[in-house]
Amino acid sequence: MAKFELKLPKMGESVAEATVTNWLKKVGDKIEMDEAVLEIATDKVDSEVPSEVAGTLVEILFNTDDVVQVGQTIAIIETEGGAVAATPEVKAEAPVAVTEVAKAVEVAKETVAPADFSASEKFFSPLVKNIAKEEGISLAELESIAGSGKDGRVNKEDLLNYIKNRGSQPVAQPVANAPKAEAPAVISQPVAQAVPVSVNGGDEIVEMDRMRKLISGYMVASVQTSAHVQSFIEVDVTNIVKWRDKVKAAFEKREGEKLTFTPIFMEAVAKALKDFPGMNISVDGEFIIKRKNINLGMAAALPNGNLIVPVIKNADQLNLVGMAKAVNDLGNRAKAGKLKPDDTQGGTYTVTNVGTFGSVFGTPIINQPQVGILALGAIRKVPAVIETPEGDFIGIRQKMFLSHSYDHRVVDGALGGSFVKRVADYLEAFDVNRDF
Repeated sequence: MAKFELKLPKMGESVAEATVTNWLKKVGDKIEMDEAVLEIATDKVDSEVPSEVAGTLVEILFNTDDVVQVGQTIAIIETEGGAVAATPEVKAEAPVAVTEVAKAVEVAKETVAPADFSASEKFFSPLVKNIAKEEGISLAELESIAGSGKDGRVNKEDLLNYIKNRGSQPVAQPVANAPKAEAPAVISQPVAQAVPVSVNGGDEIVEMDRMRKLISGYMVASVQTSAHVQSFIEVDVTNIVKWRDKVKAAFEKREGEKLTFTPIFMEAVAKALKDFPGMNISVDGEFIIKRKNINLGMAAALPNGNLIVPVIKNADQLNLVGMAKAVNDLGNRAKAGKLKPDDTQGGTYTVTNVGTFGSVFGTPIINQPQVGILALGAIRKVPAVIETPEGDFIGIRQKMFLSHSYDHRVVDGALGGSFVKRVADYLEAFDVNRDF
């Protein structure tokens, strides 16, 4: 008999840890190759960990709700054979320390004893503890950081963001018997006090699930980070509606895919982003990151009703058929709960279809660290003025609103308005004689 070490696999470029949410197998169970052994959750998506071998599960090394680092052994599987089998050791990438912060705290590290984080009642992952120790962060300081992870846990990104801001402040040296100095106001943002909620006997109290807590944290953080501004424009999509009605049956027969409006709109957005690369950027503190690739996020529904944003990579390189296949694939896997962590990484701009729920337009919240998000309103038949050489007359047209939210820190009204106008121009100039 041989023992195989099942390790937490690498799940995406920026994913360093995951939380065990459910063991699908118990000690003593037989496992087939590629059969799911446990379910895990990252900050972005839930997924399963399959076994790379067939055998019997003999040891479980982590419990439900434990946080596991990429490359750690999570279970032992006994297989047929005489040698000990193990997956190659995968080491989680060490976080890149901010140079300025490292220099600023170097003296403090030499004079201050390492903090004993085991004394805290809060949970901190080994990765977070190691970063905190390396950067000379005290236990009290670590406990004061607002976490965006499960149950308010502080994750790597929370800590690195804190360190980045902390680096601009002078590092205080410990002084014996000195009174506690009040923390400078610039270190932490004022926390709004929650309004007390009264509960009567007929009310039901239900705790948010893990995904809803994450979404809640992301939305609040985005509003606090970006200066949201909106531009709205009405678009005549009559030609697109007629063309889709004419070709959708043939499209499905030839390609085996349903043709919805979404890939048509995504194609126009990708073209507009090429025309206005200033919308395809991210903000990192006082720096602007110009994204080379155009990776479109598309808000999709999960089985539990929550929303997630899978990403169409290099969307500008896809024709309409390729875009339709990508949209349908990600949408179907989102509904089935089969998205992989990497499917939600790397987005540079996001599109959300609020018209699916009958909304005429909306004011969506930016998906950080992007600087823009476009909401597609419902397509409606409306009376409209039609201009012709013979004069103007009233006719029935298919129209919709595009709602563009953008970050006014780096995107001014001229760029934000010009971009959404260009998307509208592409849609209204849609070639009804084109092939799919």
